[in-house]
Order: sequence, then structure tokens, then C-alpha cells
Amino acid sequence: MRPVSSAEEVGALLSRSDSSGRRRRSSPVQSASPRPAGCGCGGPRRQSSFRDDVGHAASETYLVTRLTFSLLQYLGLGYRWMSQLLALTIYAILLMPAWFGAILSSIRGRKSSDERNRKGLDLYIPKDINRPCPVVAFVTGGAWIIGYKAWGSLLGRRLAERGIIVACIDYRNFPQGTIGDMVSDASQGISYVCNNIASYGGDPNRIYLVGQSAGAHIAACALIEQAVKESSGQSISWSVTQIKAYFGLSGGIMEGEESLSRYSPEIVVKQSSSQTIALLPPIVLMHGTEDYSIPSSASQTFADVLQQAGAQAKLQLYEGKTHTDIFIQDPLRGGRDPLVEDVLSIIHVDDEITQEKIALAPAPRRLVFEWQLQLARRISPF
Repeated sequence: MRPVSSAEEVGALLSRSDSSGRRRRSSPVQSASPRPAGCGCGGPRRQSSFRDDVGHAASETYLVTRLTFSLLQYLGLGYRWMSQLLALTIYAILLMPAWFGAILSSIRGRKSSDERNRKGLDLYIPKDINRPCPVVAFVTGGAWIIGYKAWGSLLGRRLAERGIIVACIDYRNFPQGTIGDMVSDASQGISYVCNNIASYGGDPNRIYLVGQSAGAHIAACALIEQAVKESSGQSISWSVTQIKAYFGLSGGIMEGEESLSRYSPEIVVKQSSSQTIALLPPIVLMHGTEDYSIPSSASQTFADVLQQAGAQAKLQLYEGKTHTDIFIQDPLRGGRDPLVEDVLSIIHVDDEITQEKIALAPAPRRLVFEWQLQLARRISPF
């Protein structure tokens, strides 16, 4: 297939770019399209040039910008949202150079056009794979309106540097898709990871599901829905037993009466059988105490409901952290990253050799000046 041009991105605002081809361990990220289990990985790919990489990064940055304006369009452009738009613009200007660099370094290989409802996922693969690696299936946030797989580039890079394959899963946004569509898309992405990750050097029996913000809600719905299907003997394409743990980062719940009973993880858990609850993996909910977009009480409530139902669940709070601190500002700061360290401590809990390697590895470098991060934090609309 031919590469996607910027003009095509403009013409199809919500199209997504995917790539197919064989695994290249020298590249930190690849793009893959979910296919039926057992299918091949396609033919050979050419090495993309630096010019191609810049073009693709520019296209994706342009797409993300258009998605952001779409969010504001649906929310309205009154005084409050005009001020939010100004804050978001300044926030993006402050952090975009580093973010653009992360996207640029993440894009490798040839991209091919694909309709939004056919989705895709980006794979972040460690450079040296000597044995099957643990895998993180990541569902990004975006207020259910601007979710996009590239948001996971920072987390993908950090974890890949520490021996973990990361699959950033894409899904449809509102109004292109309903919550049910988003959950279905995420579940299809998880299914692809479970059934195909071995061909990329991943361990299909060591898959961890991670969701952030709206993505935490979508991923939780997909996980619980799968447990309901599995416990009732329905046909499934992936098994909850392959998920070693679920991490919910700064997650929230949907509001409204229509279909709330189906897409509120709390309500579904309360109504689920003991057999369904028994299938759920350990659940870790992580939240900043100064998150004013989605208060940490949302995670506290969900943790309480899970524990009362008999599930293994715990809450990890980060004092003084906002909605974007633990996912954006901290990774851009370089050095010690509390969120990444906590996730790694669970993934590598039984692997002392890997723990020692991580402890001796050089700390990630800073990507943004501290004054930029502090200013961005103060004006962030999230």
C-alpha cells in the first residue's frame, strides 16, 4: 500500500494510519492492524527515509490538532471554552516540541490508509529480545472524543526501554462511534495482542492491560465484559486469564442514564456473578490527589466496589499530582518516574535479573525544561 499523505488526512479527518510487515527489533515502534487470529504478518517492508518519518509525524500532529478542535466544537465555544482553548493552545505550544520528537522517533516503516472503524495499534518493541517479553496493551484517554494511539508514545518508549512490548490500541471516538463501539474496538485490539504478540517476541501469557483517563473506563468495560462472556460460556476471541493485571490510570466513569448499567464498571461489577468476579485479574487503580478533571475519589469508589465484590483491587495515590502529571509531565521530566516504577515493580515482581538490569540502567533524559513543565502544569485545562 502507498503512504498516506497529509492531504488524505485532511480529507478524512478521523482516518487512521496502520502498517503491516515483519518484525524489526532495531525499531522501537511499529504499527499493526488487528487481523483475525492466526493470520500472517504480511510481506517485506522498505526502510523509511527521514523525510518520510517527518512527513508522517507532521500528518499525525496535524490530525491530533484537528481532533482537539473537534473536542472544543462539540463542547461549545462560550467564554469558558474559549479560555480553555487558549489554555490548551499554550499548553500544547510549551510541550509540543518534545511531543513531536517523541512521535517522530516512534514512527518507522510505511503507513497505509485505513478507515477509522478498522482501527490499528502501534507496537513499541525493545531493541534486544533474548526471550519472550512481558506485554502491555494500552488504551489511551481523550475524553471519549480525541482518543488516539499516539498519546501512548511516551509510556511506550519508557516501558520498551525496560524490556516490555507496548501495544497502543486505537478506537473510534464520539460522534463517530458510541461507547459500545469504543469498548468493542478496544476488545478487538486486546484480542489481536493476545493472539499475535508471540510473533513480535511477546509472551502471550504475560499480558498487562493499562488504560488512562477515558481509556481506563473503556479498558475496564472491555475487561469486565469479557469476564462476563467467559463465565457464561459465550464464544470469545481472547481470554481474561491471559491478562495478568489491569492498571487504571486516572480513570473515570460515564454519566447519564442511557446504557449506564452496561457501561458503568461499578454497576456491572455489583451485578456480576461470583464466577465473573473470580475471573478478573488483580486490579491496580492509580490516581493523582490533585486531579481536578477526574477526582481521585472516582478510583477510590471503584476500588471499594471491587473489593466488596471479592475482586483483588488496590488504590495507589500520588500526592500532589494532577491529571496530566503522572502521564505527561513526569515522563517529559526524565529521571525517576513514579508511575513507571510502580508498574514495573508489578510486571517484574518475579524477575530479579530484570529488576537488577533496570536498577543499573541510565535514567531517561529530560525532554523539556523544568520551567516549561511548571508553566504547562499551571495552565493545563485538564
